Amino acid sequence: MIKRILTGDRPTGPLHLGHYVGSLANRVRLQDEYDTFILIADVQALTDNFEHPELLGENVMEVATDYLAVGLDPNKVKIVVQSMVPELCELTIYFMNLVTTATLERNPTLKEEIKQRNFTNGLPVGFYTYPISQASDITIFKAELVPVGEDQLPMIEQTREIVRRFNRLYKKILIEPRAMTGQVARLPGTDGGAKMSKSLRNCINLGDTPDQVRKRVMSMYTDPTRIHPTDPGHIEGNPVFTYHDAFNPNKGEVADLKERYVAGTVGDVEVKEKLFAALNAFLEPIRVRRAEFASKPERVREIVVEGTRKGRAVAQETMREVREAMKLAYPL
Repeated sequence: MIKRILTGDRPTGPLHLGHYVGSLANRVRLQDEYDTFILIADVQALTDNFEHPELLGENVMEVATDYLAVGLDPNKVKIVVQSMVPELCELTIYFMNLVTTATLERNPTLKEEIKQRNFTNGLPVGFYTYPISQASDITIFKAELVPVGEDQLPMIEQTREIVRRFNRLYKKILIEPRAMTGQVARLPGTDGGAKMSKSLRNCINLGDTPDQVRKRVMSMYTDPTRIHPTDPGHIEGNPVFTYHDAFNPNKGEVADLKERYVAGTVGDVEVKEKLFAALNAFLEPIRVRRAEFASKPERVREIVVEGTRKGRAVAQETMREVREAMKLAYPL
């Protein structure tokens, strides 16, 4: 049997370059080799958007359009809306008995995301337990491979622990997944932060216009120790060069810029102009495809409906096996 991939995103806004290097590029590359399911995790997005759930419907279609724009083929991948697969909620409840609160509290990804959101009225239980929900997403589709960003590795390890405990307690029916990270471990934010994040507004979105991209690039942090263009600069930890390495296909140009930057013979403006040109060239075909799909919203909706139908069929079969393994398949 062909091996399966499960991956996805929370529909909290447009996808950005961090999503691309972290996971999207691998999804596009592997869609010919794996049976691919991509989950739009709207239930998980509710955990910190519960006061404005009406925003999620629009975002679901926006994220689906981004998927198609980067080159995911609807004939090869299934785009699944999480809330339309109620079996996921059932499996999450069963998994809650296999995880301790201490384990959740040690999860570094969860701790960092809680810190970023700074919940003023207390931490919602839904957000606290979303690593368990994510484990359900992966296992219900029996995914063997999960393309993720480096920051999500603790989530995959948590899933593996849950699978091992389930298989040991009941019956070996669930697959222990492995993670695949992108070629760039983590894309920094344009503000120099450790991570590009929608909530921090330090992103370059896949659908941004050339003017928007230029504005973001020209305002990017560089080497804070470099006061004048003639000062020797640092490459390591410099976001502009991290982006050059990730998106500029002209490696000779990148090498030349690095050499001159270290020598103090090139200014930040030129380095950023070259980066803007590279990013704009990379994003242009994505913009074209995005505009095409955005002009056909009913076609996008059909793709999502069909993908969700196929995804739920897989989930229903897995849950039949889970109930039998747990002796919950009552003859009623």
